[in-house]
Amino acid sequence: MFDKKINFSFEFFPPTSNVLSERGFWNSIKRLSSLNPDFYSITSGITSIRQKQTFSIVKKVIKKTNINIAVHMTCINNSIAELEQIAKNYWNQGIKRIVALRGDKEKDFNNNKKIFASDLISILKKIANFDISVAAYPEVHPEAKSAHSDLMNLKHKFSCGANRAITQFFFDPNKFLRFRDKCIKNGIYLDLIPGILPVINIDQIHRFSKMSNIFIPKWIYKIFDNLSNSSSDQLINKLIGQSIITKIVENLFCEGVNQFHFYTLNQYEIPYSSCLILKMKNKFKSL
Repeated sequence: MFDKKINFSFEFFPPTSNVLSERGFWNSIKRLSSLNPDFYSITSGITSIRQKQTFSIVKKVIKKTNINIAVHMTCINNSIAELEQIAKNYWNQGIKRIVALRGDKEKDFNNNKKIFASDLISILKKIANFDISVAAYPEVHPEAKSAHSDLMNLKHKFSCGANRAITQFFFDPNKFLRFRDKCIKNGIYLDLIPGILPVINIDQIHRFSKMSNIFIPKWIYKIFDNLSNSSSDQLINKLIGQSIITKIVENLFCEGVNQFHFYTLNQYEIPYSSCLILKMKNKFKSL
């Protein structure tokens, strides 16, 4: 169990032009680089403006770090020709890792329901041999007809050329472990990386979970009962959040998981401390 290589990866979103947002982003990039992560992923929206923002920040991160970059790429609002051009631009810029997603449906957009993540994977592989990550859903995608059809969709994405799957966040480790077992039972053997979302703001976590039908154990709600989002309680919120996430990561590691992807929300404190604790416990064999 011990002395296994542990791989971490971290997701960021492009910062706004706000000085504090920029500073937080680059502080997180710098601090988490010290953990020698496998890669950073940078999110992107479905509009051309957001896609350009992502492309711009990715080039800056590449210049400032030696970390591999995986760019989020959506297809719900693009034609095949547009997707091919975007892929060529990334490859020509040396960006060879992609997180291939359908993208969220949004009002006021002519969402292309005929192009799915599996189609995007095929387009990417036709352009070049991209390293492709895809999304997986231990608690089932909200739009899926059934848990089985959701699993078969994941299997299809792998058959199209995906290299690994990163899961939606969860707060019950058993949800991930049962999902991993189902994947193996259904012939899905490629890397399955748990997505870890730091708990900093319980109201925010509740909103995220409601959108994705994610189960939050009652004890997590209860532990935040007497805390607010005020500045005086911020440190306590972070300490509790760090404890929750570290325990989830440790439980998964004990079950043989050695790759973790953190949705950082551009804040490094909880991901950094949780990863550092796991690395040290692994190193000194005291887990």
